[in-house]
Amino acid sequence: MKNMSILLSALLILSIAAVSCGGGEEADPVQQVEQDITEETIRQDTGDLMFTVNGEDFVRSGFVSMDGWHITFRHLYVTITDITAYKSHPPYDPHSGGEIVATMRVELDGVFTVDLAQGDENTEPILIGTLDDVPAGHYNAITWSMIPSTEGPSNGYTIYLDAQAEKGDQSYNVYLGFETGYRYTAGDFVGDVRKGFVNTGVPGELEMTFHFDHIFGDIDQPVDCDLNMMAIGFEPFAALMGEGTVEEDIATLEQKLPRETYARLLEVLTTLGHTGEGHCQCTVIQ
Repeated sequence: MKNMSILLSALLILSIAAVSCGGGEEADPVQQVEQDITEETIRQDTGDLMFTVNGEDFVRSGFVSMDGWHITFRHLYVTITDITAYKSHPPYDPHSGGEIVATMRVELDGVFTVDLAQGDENTEPILIGTLDDVPAGHYNAITWSMIPSTEGPSNGYTIYLDAQAEKGDQSYNVYLGFETGYRYTAGDFVGDVRKGFVNTGVPGELEMTFHFDHIFGDIDQPVDCDLNMMAIGFEPFAALMGEGTVEEDIATLEQKLPRETYARLLEVLTTLGHTGEGHCQCTVIQ
């Protein structure tokens, strides 16, 4: 018992000395260490997030439509804005729709008009912007809007195609402009490699992919596959030919195409946006 009293007295003296020597209130050393660790973690646990756009190889290299027209693109412009990446929890399901429930969101400012026909089959997706020092983690959802361009060859159009279409001895210059705006909401990238992972020193990537075979179909796919059953092919556009040129926009196509074909075209245009093979919810912007 005597030894215990001596120990307690010694501890009391040390405590008083610590307060007296401090000249004021001392920070809890344990709390200070925890704060330092938290600040260091926040400072280090960031990385870069790249945003890319991809029209896929058949846009860059050409393809044959479901009704036998060989289509090559000189230019294929899309104008994109309001790009936002999310850490979605639970993961966003585009088939169920609704709003993204996110624990984190980051936005890429700007309006970007991109020519998807750039390059060849070996060209990487087109980088349109990078966000530096975003919180690390898996960005597994993305939204973006498509709006009419205000300058350049695609001025006034959300999507503008400058292409050549050939079949047998027929050859047309094709200029198609679509004025309608769209808002796409997508979940996780679907492809051979998963994307959207941001780590310190290792940039992540989110890809906005466009499937223009949805309009024209693909002769290499079965006639009764979902793609070719949805697409309208090129023949409806060829029927509008004038002096070797097809030059139309949504307003004139509404007047010239059969009603059912025009309705299918409007529906197809809402399906162009993807993340790899991952589908999107699409809202038409008036």
